[in-house]
Amino acid sequence: MSNENIQQAEELIAELQKMIDESHNIVFFGGAGVSTESGIPDFRSQDGLYNQEWKYPPETIISRSFFDHDPKEFYRFYRKKLIIKDVKPNITHKKLAELEAAGKLSAVVTQNIDGLHQMAGSKTVYELHGSTLRNFCMKCGKSYDIDFIAASENTEEKLPRCECGGLVKPDVVLYEEGLDDKTINGAVDAIANADMLIIGGTSLVVYPAAGLIRYFRGNHLVLINKSETQADANCDLVIHDSLGKVFEQIKVASV
Repeated sequence: MSNENIQQAEELIAELQKMIDESHNIVFFGGAGVSTESGIPDFRSQDGLYNQEWKYPPETIISRSFFDHDPKEFYRFYRKKLIIKDVKPNITHKKLAELEAAGKLSAVVTQNIDGLHQMAGSKTVYELHGSTLRNFCMKCGKSYDIDFIAASENTEEKLPRCECGGLVKPDVVLYEEGLDDKTINGAVDAIANADMLIIGGTSLVVYPAAGLIRYFRGNHLVLINKSETQADANCDLVIHDSLGKVFEQIKVASV
């Protein structure tokens, strides 16, 4: 990186720090890029080996109609691609939790389903697409943890069955399913009342989640993403870099 580029990067961080210091009701809206730095791959990515193991694309398998039609194949994919063990929150998760504890950040709105924001200490998290950590029986409603789903691979049927005989389903929003109204309303309310919105690690192509940013009416709209997005032109500050590199430089001061 040239001296000129280094200076430019430092100026962008300084501008972001100034905006954070000026704000008292920040909301963070995040996507897959937040968790990839914890080692969680994007389940939609298809490498050369993908077609040797799976007959259908990820979006087909992780759909409600596929779940209903072929739950055994759904869970084979789900256990292999969406249950990721031993992952830890990264610097972005931790810094956001610090900002909340300091009274600067009011909510995290996430498209991720891994629960890492809560693991880092965040209290107000709107999980638009649900969580792999929560699972429930479709018949009686009993709750089960992620280990129960993982262990179903060792059963004869290879399906997570409740003790009542019902099928246990992850509390994850599948393709063809609607988002939870209560979660959406909470996220919209948080964004509409924020004085600063930081969008991070998302290409803003997954709807309806990506449409939520239009409710923002505050002072500072910031986007941090490695690649360009359709929202770049509308933002007050755009940083094309990894979230970890950016957030490790942010200092948190109490309100």
